[in-house]
Amino acid sequence: MGEFTEKVKGNTNEAIGNVKQQSGNPETRAEGKKQEAKGEAQQLKGEVEGALGNDI
Repeated sequence: MGEFTEKVKGNTNEAIGNVKQQSGNPETRAEGKKQEAKGEAQQLKGEVEGALGNDI
């Protein structure tokens, strides 16, 4: 996957994670934290791919 694709997926997961963290359900809040972290990792992956010139 290319840099742009990973960054979009990362932004999406971060946004969904942030929304889930607003829930009154502790399990949903925990899911939201995990999903936000996943999005941050995808963002980083996209940045690394971009730096390496792997934007396919």
